[in-house]
Amino acid sequence: MGSDIRIETPRLILRNIDPERDFDGWARLMADEHSVRFIGGQVMDRALAWRNMAAAIGHWQIRGFGFFSVEDKATGVWLGRVGPWYPDGWPAPEIGWAIRREDWGKGYATEAGRASLEYARTVLGWTEVIHVILSGNERSIAVAERLGSTFLRTQQGLPGVTDEDVLIYGQSAPAFSV
Repeated sequence: MGSDIRIETPRLILRNIDPERDFDGWARLMADEHSVRFIGGQVMDRALAWRNMAAAIGHWQIRGFGFFSVEDKATGVWLGRVGPWYPDGWPAPEIGWAIRREDWGKGYATEAGRASLEYARTVLGWTEVIHVILSGNERSIAVAERLGSTFLRTQQGLPGVTDEDVLIYGQSAPAFSV
């Protein structure tokens, strides 16, 4: 993945994905029907979760950036994955998030999202960012709005993810919020 990345926030560490450290948590996240409902909807067994994690690591190789593993600074517990993401077919570069269900409502997605926005702006040089959110995902809409993004448009489907409508939230520089 190139250089090791470590971003610290008051409660979190965002870092490179480490398959040895992170895979069990990743697999549990991807096996939970509530957690995956709005990120493709497919519950994954360990083999599919491994391929999903490998794709996230591969994104770093192809694009030079990608999701970070997010861990609790105090405990070292893996909480989820958050960060810049721009797969083929996406409408624009995105900051996305997926946090373990047992940690929803604690502000982790917002805190990690803010750090990821700052990284995208200062390191990657992004001047715009989106968040692709499936219709009905009120929690992610709230995170996007807390990050300073506003509703831009609805789009029919997302290649390789869903045929359902997706909501596109976003923001542009100089109003890029962090």
